[in-house]
Amino acid sequence: MEIFAHHAQATLTMLVMTGTAFGLLALLVKRRTIGAALARVHGEFTTNLGLLLFNAVLFGPLFALPEGAIRDRLVALPELGSFWSGLNELVVLLCAILVYDFVVYWRHRAEHHRWLWPIHATHHADTTLHWLSVHRKHPLSKLLSVLVDIWLLFLLGFPEWAIAGAAFLRSWWGFFIHADVPWTLGIFGKVLISPAAHRLHHIRDEALMGSNYGNTVTLWDKLFGTYIDPTPYLDCETGIAEGTRGFLGELARPFERRYRPGAGSEATAARPAPRAGT
Repeated sequence: MEIFAHHAQATLTMLVMTGTAFGLLALLVKRRTIGAALARVHGEFTTNLGLLLFNAVLFGPLFALPEGAIRDRLVALPELGSFWSGLNELVVLLCAILVYDFVVYWRHRAEHHRWLWPIHATHHADTTLHWLSVHRKHPLSKLLSVLVDIWLLFLLGFPEWAIAGAAFLRSWWGFFIHADVPWTLGIFGKVLISPAAHRLHHIRDEALMGSNYGNTVTLWDKLFGTYIDPTPYLDCETGIAEGTRGFLGELARPFERRYRPGAGSEATAARPAPRAGT
């Protein structure tokens, strides 16, 4: 029980910190419309909070097992450790962020394939995108990210502090880009995924949804042809054809009949269409 209590305390601390930060941001941005905004988001916020607690507290200790196995079994070349120790720490951290985002980009893009879309659809179901939407994840999708996202960092011998720093920054940037603000970040949006760019990824138009897969930087989307400028799509409608669900409905979503092999046109309509040229 102690390990569950530890995960619960860590999750509560994270919620207090992020809730305070993004609550203040909402007050500054929404001002007089904050009441209406809270009313719109209430139902899906409750669902997202339930999924977060389910994944982080109940399943968190179980997810830690494969992550620990990855840390223990992946052995980088000794020369790589020496290579990183000889570089400026800021350069090492930036490299870690880029490598982390490279893996996340391809994992995320793979989740839009028809075989993985059933476990990823939950994340796209929010019709009122907000900072906690980042944790609207099915447990199977959360497990996939645990298994995939950090292996290359360990394989390349990045120091623990750089991996932890990249994970921390990615986590906070994930909250930020899901916030309900129409910000493109101006010139910085050329290199960083902005809230507007990520909202476009959540757009209700499933053809345009196949864009802007990166979490932190635009580099990989631009390099692999999936970046779309969000400027024409500010405040776009979000959600998916299957509609939003409550907590139990989202847990059951991947097992719905529409996703079974041979479901035909219903299954085809349920997943986002790929962008032309990708």
